[in-house]
Amino acid sequence: MPTADLRPATLADAPAVTALLNEIDRIEIGRPETDQHTVEADLTHQQRDLAQDSWLALDAGRPVAYGPLWDESGGERIDIDHYVLPDHRRTGLRMLIAMETRAPARARANGAERAVVHLHLNTRPTTDTALLAERGWSVVRTHRVLRRALDPAVDLPPEAPAGVRLRACATEADRVRVHELYQRSFAQHFDFQPRPYRLWLDAIDAAGLDWSLVWIAETDDLGGFLLRHAFARFAARGRDTVGLGVDTANATGAPRLHGRNGMTVHFAVDTWEAVTA
Repeated sequence: MPTADLRPATLADAPAVTALLNEIDRIEIGRPETDQHTVEADLTHQQRDLAQDSWLALDAGRPVAYGPLWDESGGERIDIDHYVLPDHRRTGLRMLIAMETRAPARARANGAERAVVHLHLNTRPTTDTALLAERGWSVVRTHRVLRRALDPAVDLPPEAPAGVRLRACATEADRVRVHELYQRSFAQHFDFQPRPYRLWLDAIDAAGLDWSLVWIAETDDLGGFLLRHAFARFAARGRDTVGLGVDTANATGAPRLHGRNGMTVHFAVDTWEAVTA
């Protein structure tokens, strides 16, 4: 089984990383779904020190493994991603060990005595999950990624229910309000990491975000309406599908809401956890 040298990633590596992630997408879910803009946003994330917290492996110029590490908790929680082609698992192991070594140092810098490391993987990943289990990792949660086909002739803007007022997120004050709503809505959800406003803007790549696709609604009954409104707006822009992720253990009724509005399971993602010190 071949191995390749690991080095830190740079912003200039964005095309190579995008190519690798799309090759893995084809293996895991059947089609490429990674765009370079998303990769560039990840590589420029202000909470990521690429020199110490990213790893990239090339074999004869071909990207074969990539992994970033980041810290949004300010405490013991550390997150990693691990992407590796099936025929380069030895390189993937070396990258995983480097991440496991680095995670406690990041946690200690926050004053924590240990690192609780989370890794999100497709339920049928290119990463060797038997190796993860041998090294003390275990699955602590599963999420489903849903999708729905769009048709501009069918997905027309829905009529707002009585008492519902919907408006675009157009001003800085609106964005502050969306941040507050987001933090409050997800505060009790699994794996939620609260972020101050400026860090939240960085995390969602606010500079590149189309804020006309962010809406504020005032009503007690808005979930289905907002979904249908989003479907119509994306369909009108020529999108043929729309997707989102949902926790399989969500206690708010969200999976039933999504199903009633035509969303089906695209693939599933496991959250793996390891505790290191």
